[in-house]
Amino acid sequence: MAPEETAEAESVLQSFERRFLAARTLRSFPWQSLEEKLRDSSGPELLLNILQKTVKHPLCVKHPPSVKYVRCFLSELIRKHEAVHMEPLDELYEALAEVLMAEEPTQCHRSYLLSCHFEKVRWMQSHNVCPSEIGFLCAALTPSRPIQISSLSPGSRINSLPVSAQPSGDSVTLSESTAIVSHGTTGLVTWDAALYLAEWAIENPATFAHRTVLELGSGAGLTGLAICKTCCPSTYVFSDCHSCVLEQLRGNILLNGLSLEPDTTDPERHPGHNAHDTESPRVTVAQLDWDVVTAPELAAFRPDVIIAADVLYCPETVMSLVRVLQRLSACLKDQQAPEAYIAFTVRSPETCWLFTNELALGGSPLL
Repeated sequence: MAPEETAEAESVLQSFERRFLAARTLRSFPWQSLEEKLRDSSGPELLLNILQKTVKHPLCVKHPPSVKYVRCFLSELIRKHEAVHMEPLDELYEALAEVLMAEEPTQCHRSYLLSCHFEKVRWMQSHNVCPSEIGFLCAALTPSRPIQISSLSPGSRINSLPVSAQPSGDSVTLSESTAIVSHGTTGLVTWDAALYLAEWAIENPATFAHRTVLELGSGAGLTGLAICKTCCPSTYVFSDCHSCVLEQLRGNILLNGLSLEPDTTDPERHPGHNAHDTESPRVTVAQLDWDVVTAPELAAFRPDVIIAADVLYCPETVMSLVRVLQRLSACLKDQQAPEAYIAFTVRSPETCWLFTNELALGGSPLL
């Protein structure tokens, strides 16, 4: 095989690997490119390699994806093979037979490969996230002044570290619900804005390096785990309000090899209170209800950076988030104003307008 053909086949293989591990929609896979490669090839090597990089991938064997997802993927892969080659490929049918006998659990796994930011194919694009559907705002939470807002994009870079300090080959694996809505919440699955914010963080590690990060509405934990593994924060505080989300979140943190500090908002015991001299960040999970959290509880976190992804889905949630950001702005007068980075899927332009408008009017914090 010519070098160009080998590179193209490798690109197809990597695309299948990334999308399958992250359980992206099947329509996002490069099926047309696969069919072209199969027509040009007389052997089964590419399909066997795809099988090894997807269904038989060590991450999938250890942390199985959704049974339904694997079944649909293998069925489509077999259809593509049969459309080009008359001879059946036993390995594909054996893998399908195995998954047909499996029961669908209530939990499944997704794995995200943390690629170097200088790779040719962007991480977010490789996971089929459309930038036009995502909003991203940076807010400077300065006390007694209107909150300053600016728009950012995944291509924006702030004080990027040298290439040698960038991530290389690690992954984040998450246990998630197989249902979009489960236990009365949507926080048990990963949403696209989390992918968007994670990629931006990977490209801008200096924004988080050696700083205390507070994440609002952490959900399954993708963004925070990516930051903890690639951006060297000194302290990272995951937070959410739903008990089932918090339980799953703690499990995902441990699943990815991080240690958990005690869950507390006591300033004398909070992990951000004392200096931290190890390479791994101090990690804690806090139960944080935006409607009832107090200024002293927020002040205890002492964040340098505040992030949130896909938390703007209705006017009520928008107003609750704005109040939290304004409280944080007001109660941190003895430290440098924290930065806030908010990524959200643009489902309703009116909701986005409400968020930016209310933030811009935040000169008098609502306490």
